[in-house]
Order: sequence, then structure tokens, then C-alpha cells
Amino acid sequence: MLSPLVQGALLLLLAEACFAGIGAIVKFTSSTASEVQVVFFRNFFALLLMLPFLYQHGFSLLKTKRWYLHLSRALTGIISMYCFFYVLARLPLAQGMLVLLLSPFIVPIIARFWLKERPSRLTLFGILLGFVGVMLALPVNFGNTDAILLVGLLSAALVAITKTTIRYMSDTEPAVRIVFYFSLLTAVLSAIPVPFYWQPLNGSVWLAFVGMGILAAIGQLAMTRAYALAPASDIGMWTYSSVIFAGLFGYLFWQEPVTLAWFGGVLVIFYAGYITTRQRLL
Repeated sequence: MLSPLVQGALLLLLAEACFAGIGAIVKFTSSTASEVQVVFFRNFFALLLMLPFLYQHGFSLLKTKRWYLHLSRALTGIISMYCFFYVLARLPLAQGMLVLLLSPFIVPIIARFWLKERPSRLTLFGILLGFVGVMLALPVNFGNTDAILLVGLLSAALVAITKTTIRYMSDTEPAVRIVFYFSLLTAVLSAIPVPFYWQPLNGSVWLAFVGMGILAAIGQLAMTRAYALAPASDIGMWTYSSVIFAGLFGYLFWQEPVTLAWFGGVLVIFYAGYITTRQRLL
């Protein structure tokens, strides 16, 4: 039987693979669909995939006394999506995914003051080492993309708040309820501006949107369960794994170069994850 920490890490790896896949789809659709359409259909199709859970659990799934946390998570999540999709449409996939990798550095800070979770020195060292690996794997020319990266930093900060909120509410809210409310509220909120930014869509874009909804539902369930199993400050750095998936997708679909520096960064990132997880198992 795997420990909760290992289960949380594996689930977070699955979630990050899904999120990198969403990033690839966003990049694919950005030349045809508006960002408003992308955000809405990402949430709409994710909601459709969550409806069977409502049927299975009945309306008892919706019973909650912490609706304000669900609404707060939806608001931070949808603003983060707009920022993130804006960045992805303007940068190579690997560089675009880099901005979200800033969120693990913000999670322990928020968790320290909000959840009173005190990360160990080795955890902090692992986080720092993971950051070094990210910078080694995906060097970015910050001078030409300052404004875009500022938007990306805002997105990363909001993602960190969202992940910490999941941890905070998971003591009373099951993963399915958290994800269902997130899908419902973000679908409703993101529908509001759609009529003002509508553009004609072809068949391949519609199929891409369906795929994005599937990946979003799986990723949200996996991430929510991961942060319910383990402290955000201990597994949040596994978010670095998305750099691997983003690099692979970028190479396969857009021939973005994969360098020796990229492989070196990947090794550093995984070593950082190994030492952080191992010290919790000793």
C-alpha cells in the first residue's frame, strides 16, 4: 500500500500531464478561437463530464456550508485561466508552461501563513533545486517578454492560491464536490463574455475543445485528490513535472528544440522531487 504522500505525488504527476496537454490544445486553437471561447469551452466540456457524478451521488453532492470557498476558488481559477491562456497564445509551449512552474514557490508561503504548515529545510532546498532545474531546462529571454511574463506571474500566484484553497477545504469537502463546483461555477462565469468575443469554429477545433474538457476533468480530479492526501508544501513542487510533458508536446507538435540543457534540467527537477519525498518517508 502506497503512503498518502506517494499517492499524492503520483496523482499530481497525472494532473500535470493533463494540464500540459491542455496547454498544447490551447496553443493549437489559439489561431482560430478567441481566448474567451477557449476558457469557456474548457470549463463547459469539463462540466459535462462531471454530470455523471451528480447523477451518481444525487443532489447531496451539492450540499456544502463552505460555498464561499468554492466561489473564491472558481474566481481565482478563472482569472488564472485567462492569464495563462493569454501567455500560451504568445509564447512557445515550453516557455508558456514555465510561468506556471513559479506556483510551487508561492504555495509554501501561502500555506505557511494560512494553513500553518511549516515546510522543512530539505523541502525548501528541494523547491530551490527544482527552480534551478526549471531555469536550466527552459531558459527564457526575459528582456523581450516582460509584459507577458508579468501576466504569467499573476497566473502562477492565483494557481498557488487555488491549490492552497483545495488543501484548506479538503477536510470537509470531498474531491468530487470540489471539482464539480469548480466546473459549474467557472462554466457559468466564463459564459458571460462569450457572445461579445465569438468567432466561427471549424470541426478540428470543436474536437480539440472536447479533448480539453476531458483532460481538464481528469486533471482537476487528480490534483484535488492529491492535495487532499498530502500537504501542499510537500507535493506542490511535483508541479515541475509539467516541464517534461510541455517539452515533449512542444517537440512533437511544433518541433520546438529539446537540448542537452533541457535533459539536464529534467534530471535536476526529478532529483529535487526525490529528495523532498524521501525525507518524508524516513
